[in-house]
Amino acid sequence: MDIRIDNRAYDQLRSIRITPGVSEFAEGSALVEFGKTKVMCTASYDPKPPSWLQGSGKGWVTAEYGMLPRSTHQRMKRDKVASGGRTQEISRLIGRSLRAAINLKSLNEKQILIDCDVLHADGGTRTAAITGGFVALALALKKLYDLGEIKSLGLKNYIAAVSVGMSVGVDTGAGLGLAASKPLLDLNYEEDSTISTDMNFVMTDTGQFVEIQGTGEDTPFSREELMQMMDLAGTGCKKLFAAQAEIVGAFFPLRIKT
Repeated sequence: MDIRIDNRAYDQLRSIRITPGVSEFAEGSALVEFGKTKVMCTASYDPKPPSWLQGSGKGWVTAEYGMLPRSTHQRMKRDKVASGGRTQEISRLIGRSLRAAINLKSLNEKQILIDCDVLHADGGTRTAAITGGFVALALALKKLYDLGEIKSLGLKNYIAAVSVGMSVGVDTGAGLGLAASKPLLDLNYEEDSTISTDMNFVMTDTGQFVEIQGTGEDTPFSREELMQMMDLAGTGCKKLFAAQAEIVGAFFPLRIKT
């Protein structure tokens, strides 16, 4: 069996841990860990909708993503909400992904804001944020339903995300130790920074894709390789759904066998 630099098999997730209820004040919260990557996710309720939603009968779920200054190898400048680039792009990705989890009409012109703060980064921060953000959102909806703030739970899908990369074989510059090109599940930082093709997959528990992001930076990838990466992402997300279901399954059962 080919072994990667952190002693995982090519189709093996890092150790996954989701700890709910880590914020005393947020309506829903979860600390999600993909190996060394740690992201704090909180869900906050706002009874006032955005002005453009008034009269629509629909609510909204949006997200903000940020990295703490020493979440990486060297100190980075503190993120600002108004900043563009990577921070805004990931915030929008998280928001789009989590809106696929819920029937927005169930919020009845109310809003939930998901904050995802990276405490420690070792690759896969956006996929961890989406996976933990779903748990925080689900817990917030359950609390709001129990309090009578909303009339129905509104959840329709589990949402999880995982990265997959296509190695180019023996020498990638990171000592991956792989004998042949193959997809790798859940990339850590060393793999992510050196691998040929890097993809992020956001999926529902029924096997549908919400979003696919990917780039062949050094070597273009084939249709066959894309299918391999999609299949591997599905395998990884099933395990993530199982981890989420340990927390939210009591009030929103998982629809597939893992």
